[in-house]
Amino acid sequence: MDLTTDPNADFYRYATGDWLRTHPVPEDKAEWGAFRELQDWNFQLLRQILEESASDPVAAPGSPRRLVGDLFASAMDTDLLEARGLSPLTLWLGRIEQLRQREAIPGFLAELHQVGFPGLFGMYSEADKKDSAHYVLYLTQGGLSLPDREYYLSPTFGELREKYRTHVASMLVLSGTPEGRATAAASTILNLEIRLARASRTRTELRDEERNYHPFPLDQLEGEYPLHRWHRYLTQLEVPSFPFVVVGQPEFFTETNRSLSEFPVEGWRDYLRWQVLHASAPYLSRAFEEEHFAFFHRILLGQLEPEPRWQRATRVVDGLLGEALGQLYVERHYPPEASRRMGLLVDDLRDVFRERLRRLPWMTPSTREKALAKFERFRAKIGHPTRYRDYSSIRVDREDYLGNVLRAARFEVLRQTHRVGQPVDREEWGMTPPTVNAYFNPSENEIVFPAGILQPPFFDASMDDAVNYGGIGVVIGHEITHGYDDQGRRYDAEGNLRDWWTDADAAEFQRRAEGLVSLYSAQEALPGLPVNGALTLGENIADFGGVSLALEALQRRLSVDPSRREPIDGLLPEQRFFVAYAQIWRQNIREPEIRRRAAIDPHALGRFRGSLPAIHHPEFARVYPRPPGSPPSARAPEPLW
Repeated sequence: MDLTTDPNADFYRYATGDWLRTHPVPEDKAEWGAFRELQDWNFQLLRQILEESASDPVAAPGSPRRLVGDLFASAMDTDLLEARGLSPLTLWLGRIEQLRQREAIPGFLAELHQVGFPGLFGMYSEADKKDSAHYVLYLTQGGLSLPDREYYLSPTFGELREKYRTHVASMLVLSGTPEGRATAAASTILNLEIRLARASRTRTELRDEERNYHPFPLDQLEGEYPLHRWHRYLTQLEVPSFPFVVVGQPEFFTETNRSLSEFPVEGWRDYLRWQVLHASAPYLSRAFEEEHFAFFHRILLGQLEPEPRWQRATRVVDGLLGEALGQLYVERHYPPEASRRMGLLVDDLRDVFRERLRRLPWMTPSTREKALAKFERFRAKIGHPTRYRDYSSIRVDREDYLGNVLRAARFEVLRQTHRVGQPVDREEWGMTPPTVNAYFNPSENEIVFPAGILQPPFFDASMDDAVNYGGIGVVIGHEITHGYDDQGRRYDAEGNLRDWWTDADAAEFQRRAEGLVSLYSAQEALPGLPVNGALTLGENIADFGGVSLALEALQRRLSVDPSRREPIDGLLPEQRFFVAYAQIWRQNIREPEIRRRAAIDPHALGRFRGSLPAIHHPEFARVYPRPPGSPPSARAPEPLW
């Protein structure tokens, strides 16, 4: 804390200022904060597991220990990677060079997508938003290598686009393309990606669940976009027969269909070569890895130095074999008591939210009844899955890093395509156990808290209730509120996207939500760079809801035992609550990373998340009274939850 700062003048600096001053962003990071600090701690624990696994001579083939150890070993063998150079990509680059007809491109795209290479559009399966009991295939806009369409279209990023063009050419030269040819190809690639960007929806538009759900029977899909040759593409991906796919952005596929007709085949070869090189660079020799870092980290994010190799390798193992690694992590570092304590916190927050729904003054009885019925179906997953994913069919070779990455990606892609039309697995997790994060799944009507986040500063069994409710309690309330934010509220009790609100209640919700849009849009991430209040609306609703729910839960807990109201370190429980809340959002961040997040991130920056929901809570003015004669505080938005 910075106790020289008036909490009414700048609460975020009051609560976090000394940390902000003494914890600059490390050279190997683009930002630094509570989440990153805990993630680094977890990485140290995972590193020990991985190094022990990699040196275990008796681990059984196909066991979690053998799989993660061999993958980690392949990532750490830099001498072998250097000796092999570009050779791990020889087959793929040769196949691309042989493409001579447009008709062959969709089938080849399927082969790329099957092993995790990106290109042209996105494909995945998840619960059908309008039939949450079954999996469906989704086709979405994609094909861009820069973070967002704005990087291709906005004058703000004009200089960066030129640096991107130079980077693409440099990567092509490294792969053996003559310099003049590489320069021309880089322009071709950028021009194609600009076309795709123009046809892409904005991040704010992508948040609208209803507008991004368009079921297409296969015959209609073929008829609308015939040059994609969908029968061949889906057969190659081993997608079983199904009544329809969901197209997220139909106008985007109108453009890709047109591009398949108009763009020269040589240009497509350039684009596909770039996609393969770009995706593979982190798993190749030093020259490719360093060129990739120079643009996508140093220039794009402002990150000065790469993370240590062991840390990058740990990220890869967690991303590809996360539940195998997570199983080993949970066995060693996750006490069962944490789940019990978390269960009590979740129950407290659940009780508060249920009462909120019952007494909400602006909601009519018809909508309230359905909201309560939905909440009765709500559940929480804590710590780790009840059963872990079986990766034993993946061949992991200690001498084939890129091959391991592609085979693990193929395992995941086929896992997703093979389940299309099948019943949804309600026990599946969307995050790995060591992850320092949490999420709400609207189709499952559930919140999920991995073991990784159930540690200080979010959860600390040695701390008083005020600190834990201001930390993990607020995060629980945040995720619960997501079920009733501007998009989560559209899902019914069964997890289906369906309008169950009366027109009057929907209009009142929107009116109140606009107050949050205005509040955040009035903030500046950088001078002249406003926060996108519409893009961040869902997270801002959840932040305000999380603080309100957790503080009421704390006050209920304190009322049971008044002795807990005694000040600690001179701070009342409510004051400690607000300080603990601000401190989980402590963050130093580099300017290029601020600009990237302003364009793509539905979360506001830490300084806004850690301050606005706190200072606008009615209880804040009571526990931090303003001195006589102070100007009145800003008017708080009308509460939703």
